[in-house]
Amino acid sequence: MTSVEKVPQDKITIEGLTGDAAIAHALKQSDVDVLAAYPITPQTIIVEDFQKFAADGEVQTRVIPVESEHSAMSACIGASAVGARVATASASAGLALMWEILYCAASMRMPIVFTVANRALSAPINIHNDHSDGMGMRDSGFIQLYCQSSQEAYDTTIMAFKLAEDHGVLLPVMVGIDGFILSHNVERVEMLPDDAVQKFLGVRVPVQPLDPKNPITMGPLALTDYYFEFKEQQDEAIWNVPKIYKQVEAEFKKMTGRSYGMFEEYKTKDAEIIILAMSTMGGTAKAVADVLREKGEKVGVIRLKMFRPFPAKEIAKAVSGAKAVMIFEKAMSFGAVTSPLAMEVKSALYDLEKKPMVVDFVVGLGGRDVPPTTFVEGYEKTKKYVEKGKAPLYETLGVRK
Repeated sequence: MTSVEKVPQDKITIEGLTGDAAIAHALKQSDVDVLAAYPITPQTIIVEDFQKFAADGEVQTRVIPVESEHSAMSACIGASAVGARVATASASAGLALMWEILYCAASMRMPIVFTVANRALSAPINIHNDHSDGMGMRDSGFIQLYCQSSQEAYDTTIMAFKLAEDHGVLLPVMVGIDGFILSHNVERVEMLPDDAVQKFLGVRVPVQPLDPKNPITMGPLALTDYYFEFKEQQDEAIWNVPKIYKQVEAEFKKMTGRSYGMFEEYKTKDAEIIILAMSTMGGTAKAVADVLREKGEKVGVIRLKMFRPFPAKEIAKAVSGAKAVMIFEKAMSFGAVTSPLAMEVKSALYDLEKKPMVVDFVVGLGGRDVPPTTFVEGYEKTKKYVEKGKAPLYETLGVRK
């Protein structure tokens, strides 16, 4: 880890930025060598803004406008393999087109930063937010971090490079923001000076980059003799992430005063019912908890940031004293016994002798609004389920029946 100091306030630049623009600025400051991407709504602004930086000579990055997202991630792997610091961006169908190469990037241990403006998957075509794309790639081997604000998107993108490139990790990182809700909304963002970011990140030190003078092969073929061992090492690496993430974030906090943790706890200490949600829904949930608290209801919120690796022990400890955990999630797992986030939480609680009831609400698919009233509706349902001692495996809120 590098030695960093608190950045003086007079060195901070404050701007109103969309989530996409905040990410573009973070990439600009992270001394990226190669950015390969293909445009797709609502991610496009990230790459458009970055290409302006490149055209104006503000970065020395090689920007590669490829013919598809499959090619984008392939180009990123090639660049990362020779030792470059690499990033890309996508969403929805574009992310799905990368599917094969997502697994290659993670399995080949390439520390690529992949920013995603989370969006619904077809069909029918929908350009608005839910988490179907991110949940679809949950077993690809990528680290997954979800952000609530433009500030968090900026900070997390910078930290993602340091996390991914750590030799105890060496895995790609997905940084997710809610499409349109955050990608296109303007918020106040404090930006660090370039030299502070570059000192924080340092220079990437590849383990064994491709070198024509010392030729090796990466990822071509492994049959029954070695494939399993590669997967074992990959699994060990992703479970190193919480420890390294804490170190990275502690250093970032020393520089900025900001940290987010693997998840954020809000009024959970005496909470009887805890709302658990990701991304921008976390902000709405906290506002709802404030109002319900004023009415005497013991409600708290956990806003999950790190979905992969899933912080199971920490989540179990955080909710163990509650009567119920009500999950709000923007994805369905068709044919599964419950939805992706609830599945993780239920697994995390499995070994507890006394465990809270898990109530799973699927909301907001295809960009459907999730107003405070939806959380209140879920809360009232949850209280009844607690009284009965039983809840459905999952149910939808805010949808016409």
